[in-house]
Formats: sequence, C-alpha cells, structure tokens
Amino acid sequence: MNPGLHIALVGNPNSGKSSLFNALTGMHQKVGNFPGVTVDKKTGQVEMAGQTTILIDLPGTYSFYPKREDEWVAYKVLMGVDADLKTDLILLIADASNLKRNLLFCSQIIDLKIPVVLALTMNDLAAKKGIKIDIAGLQEDLGIPVVAVDARKNKGLTELKTALANIIQTTRSKNQESFIDNKELAPKAIEAFKKLYPTHSDYAALHYLMHHEAFPLDQEMQSAIEQIELENNFNPTKTQAQEILQRYSHIQEIMKQRVVTPDPGAKKKRSEKLDNIFLHRVGGYAILLTVLFVLFQSVFWMAKFPMDGIEWIFTHLTTYLNSILPNIWWEDLLVNGLVAGIGGIVVFVPQIMILFGLITLLEDTGYMARISFLSDKLMRKVGLNGKSVMPMISGFACAVPAIMSARNIENKKERLLTIMVTPFMSCSARLPVYTILISLVIDQKVYFGFLSLQGLVMMGLYVMGIVMALLASMVLKWFIKIKEKSYFILELPVYRAPRWKNIGTTMIQKAGIFVRDAGKVIIVISLLLWFLSSYGPSAPMQKINAHYTAQKLVSKNNVAAAKQIEKEYRTQKLENSYAGILGKKLEPVIAPMGFDWKIGIALVTSFAAREVFVGTMATLYSVEESDNSSLREKLKAAVRPDGTPVYSLAAALSLMVFYVLAMQCMSTLAVVKRETQSWKWPTIQFFMMTGLAYVMSWMVYAVMK
Repeated sequence: MNPGLHIALVGNPNSGKSSLFNALTGMHQKVGNFPGVTVDKKTGQVEMAGQTTILIDLPGTYSFYPKREDEWVAYKVLMGVDADLKTDLILLIADASNLKRNLLFCSQIIDLKIPVVLALTMNDLAAKKGIKIDIAGLQEDLGIPVVAVDARKNKGLTELKTALANIIQTTRSKNQESFIDNKELAPKAIEAFKKLYPTHSDYAALHYLMHHEAFPLDQEMQSAIEQIELENNFNPTKTQAQEILQRYSHIQEIMKQRVVTPDPGAKKKRSEKLDNIFLHRVGGYAILLTVLFVLFQSVFWMAKFPMDGIEWIFTHLTTYLNSILPNIWWEDLLVNGLVAGIGGIVVFVPQIMILFGLITLLEDTGYMARISFLSDKLMRKVGLNGKSVMPMISGFACAVPAIMSARNIENKKERLLTIMVTPFMSCSARLPVYTILISLVIDQKVYFGFLSLQGLVMMGLYVMGIVMALLASMVLKWFIKIKEKSYFILELPVYRAPRWKNIGTTMIQKAGIFVRDAGKVIIVISLLLWFLSSYGPSAPMQKINAHYTAQKLVSKNNVAAAKQIEKEYRTQKLENSYAGILGKKLEPVIAPMGFDWKIGIALVTSFAAREVFVGTMATLYSVEESDNSSLREKLKAAVRPDGTPVYSLAAALSLMVFYVLAMQCMSTLAVVKRETQSWKWPTIQFFMMTGLAYVMSWMVYAVMK
C-alpha cells in the first residue's frame, strides 16, 4: 500500500458513518472546512498493513443527484473534480436495517469503477427487526468486498482493515461488470463524450453530461460537452428517471435473493394507527400544542425543588464564608465575585437538564419528525418548509448548532430564511433570565390543580419567539431574491420506546456543556464586573471613603444606623464605580423601556452570553448589599430613588420581551457569518432583532405601567 493513500468514507445520512470514522481514527482527527464552502471536513489517520492512511469523512448523501451544498461537496470528490482532494479508495457505509435505500448509492459508486469496500452497520438493529442478510451472497452479487461491523463494540474493524488493504493491492479492471448497463441510457452521447475522456467509466460520462456546468472545466471543454448534448438530444431528467428505475429493479432482485425481511407487521401497523391520531388534520395540532404546553409546565414544576435546594446551599455558603474570612479585598472578590457568579450558573442546571431531557424524549419516540410534518403547511405560508422546524426546535437548546443544522435544507432561500429567524427561538441561555424575572413578578398560582401561572407565562415567552420568527420570515421572504423550487421529503420513523439511558446521558452532557462553556464566560465576566463595580476614578472614590469613614465613626454604637450607613456607602461606591459610570451613561437610552442603569450593564454583558444577565445581577447586588439574602430576594427588594420597585410587573415584562427578541449572542452572529459567507446577513439580523426588541419592550412598558 502506498504511503499517503486517501480513502473516502461515504454513505447515507444517519447510517453510522461518524461512529465508524471515530472508531477507525481514534484521537487522530482533524476538523476544518472544505475550501470555499461551510461544510465540515473531517480527516483522520488509520494504520493499515503497517502504513498510515488518510481517511476523509465526506458529508452524508443519498444518491449521485446532489441537492444540498454538503451533497455537492461529496459528489465532486467522488467524481474526481475536486482540485484539493483525490481519493484512491472508497469505504462505503450502508445501514443493514434499511439496506434497500442504501444500495442505490452503493450501486452508483460501483459503476464509477473506483475500488470500493462496503461496510454494513446497524446489524444489531437489523437483527432486532428480524432481518437476515446473506453477506457472502451479497458480496457475490455486488462484486465488491462486504464486511459487517459494529463501531460501538469494535467488532469487524480488523476484517474491514484487511479488506481495505487487500483491495488496494489488486488491479481492478475498468471492464468489470457494471451494476446496470449505463451506456444503454444514452449510447451515442456517452460514446461521443468518451472520445474526450477515454479513461472515464460510462456512468461517470453520464454525470459529466448532466452536471458539467458545475465542474471546473475550461471553456473549450464546456462547449464541447454542451455540443454533444445538443447533437444527441440528451435529456438529463429522462435519463435520471430511467437510471433510478433500473437500479431499483436490480436492487429488488438482490433483496429477494440475499435478504430475509419479516412482515413489517405489528410495529408498522401500530405506527400507522398512531399517525391517524397524531397527524389528524385537527386533532394533531391540538396534541402538538398540548405537548408543548406540558413541556414548559414541566420545566417549572419539576425543577422547583432542586433549584430551591441549590439556592439554599449558596445562601448558607455565602453566610459561612463571610463569618470565617477576614474583611479584606480578596474576601470580597471570593464571595461577591466568584461564589456569586458560580451560584448564578449552577442554580439553573436543573431546568437546563429537564428541557434537554424532554426534547430528547420527543426525538427518541419519533414524535419530533411528526412535528416537522405537521408544521410544513404553516411554514410554507411564511417562506419556510417543514425541514425548517428541526433547526428551529433545536434553537430552543442553542442557536449555534441549530443554524448549522439548516444545511439539510436544500432550497437556498428557505435555508437563509431559517438561519435568519432561528435566533428568535428562546435558547437555553434565556431560560435563567426568564426564570428569575417570572419568579419576581408572577404569583405562584395554580389553576384547576395543575395549571401553573408561572408555567403559562414561560410558555407565552416561547410562543412569542416562535410567532415573531414566523412573522420575520414572512417579511424577509419578499426581500431575499432567490428563486428555486422547493421540495419537502421526510421519512417518518416508526414510533418506539425511548432509550432512557440515552436521555439521561444527554441531560448530563448538556448540563456539563452549560456549566463548562457558559460557566467560563459567566465567571470571567463576574470577576471583571466585581473589579469594575468595586473601583472607580480616584477623586470621587476618595471623597466617598472619607465621608462614610467619618459617618461610621459617629454611628459605631448604633447598630441600626451603622447598617444604614454601610448600605448607603456601598450604594454610593457602586454608582461612582467604572460600572456605575457606564450604566448611568446608558440609562437615558433604556429608561423608556423601564430599565435602570444596573440592567443597562447586564444588557451590555449579555452580548457575550445571555445567561450572563443573572451573573451580572448577582455580582452588582452582592457588591452593593452586605447581607446574605438570595439574589431573588435582593432583586425583589431593589427600589429606584423615588421608592418604586425596579422590578415592577411592567419593567419585568418589558425586560422579558427584550430578551425574547434581541440578538445578544456573539457566537450566533459568528456562525451566521460562517454559514452565509458574508457579514451582510448577520449585520441585518443584529439590527432587525435588536431594533424590534427595543420597540416591543417600550410598547409593553408603556401599556403595562
């Protein structure tokens, strides 16, 4: 085997390709981008027969007729027209539990006459379904090596590496038997093309005739191929239809001979009966609204006790640290900076875990795909399609991976619209803000024994984000001038019992990511804020220190007076600190929305990450207040100079609306730039969302106050 051999790993989406790539390459992986596009490029090293081989994980694709950007990337590499990437061998992955669909792509690769090895994955799932595959017979029919593997258990990997090593050492004839007779599809056109490229297979010739405009050929060659099409009346649509019919006809023969499949039976019939209920034209939507309602109610009532417990722990920890540590600057930094910041993160972990757990439950049972199906009709009215639902629902967790998942939308306009409106969906970073504001101004009322008023308000905020996303898409579709046909093809999985272990693992992983990723940002900003709110220009600070030092001496024997003076001292010090000066400058701009200068500081810090709002408030109020009450109690007690509460119903609702609508995430703007390859769209997105948030918050405050 030659050193530096390149193997392309290809297969249908969700066929176990990534698992096999990880199993073969281990830690020897590198992730980048294919040149000029936003598609991920994963490469890794594999040791085979004493040689280092480069494995390239190409994007998942269903056939040789690409629609999405990532499918075009894989297609061009396999066709050999990618200038930066050449493959010596193809490792094709096929899902044994859904072999018929996977064999279409397999048959097309065989006809390219490139050395190929077929790895069958999902064999355990196939066995559970009662599917039996004659691997030796399948290998004989296809004319390529076939190996059964289980990447998760490292089964079959040695045999797979042996097959890969053997096939590259064998000279493979271009005249070997094809899967179908490709030349008969367009004999004269293919014959004329092969005078230009004699070494290409008949099937490769067919695809050059179909897609040469997308290939990097010189103008002379483009004109020559175009002339062949015209002279031979080449019809790509008719040719494609004939090809697919012939392939499936041959695949059907192989399936009859080599694959034993049980009667779809009970599971399929049960799924059909359930779909009659869940996809009913009226009842289906009622069930969908009920599911979403239960989802948001559960986030509140299930998380209440663990959140109260965490809050109790941090309140008592703060009291304990204040009692044992000396009253010097580093004690203030530790208690009011670090501990307050960590408390602002950890208290919301139960809600994050519950939200992700319930979303994973919907995915595992197969209901999430039904949500896409039900939503397609509504989505089309606003310029989207049913496939936009999955990125938008993923946006409830985090907008960054949600926007990246929009790559699965074939239509460019619908993909761009999905990217533009997905940040309206209330991500998990907003959840801590909603929770603390709702707990401040909404009573813990329960109607009919199970309807929580706080849960209803929470659901209202999420629904508001969805409605604004749809309205924004309806408006934007008139300004985005891309004309392209749109199709919505969705495979509905059978209903199945949830994998509780998978749900539990996801909950733990997402909580870890929240604490680790969001936590780092919150703690850094908390410490920075502690400094900015504890120090300020020397002249005003010296004046305040001198004044209150004298006041403390006068009232040292009067406990009540001493406490009042300490509170006034901390307030004056905070207002004249660097953070206070910044907040005061912002206050005239945000005052019409009902916000004070402390909220202004939190709005600025929230651009690093929305959940920083809580950490900011924790730090600011810890610096100002010397008592050990919880953040919720401090916010509830906060008053303006005229004695009115800072967090009135009007101000809190205004602030919630602002956080629903505003673009306050630098990571999201960065990924939108990456996906659209332009600063134009993230700039439009930022001003559109933030401007809308300002206007809507102002209106809410004006009406409610």
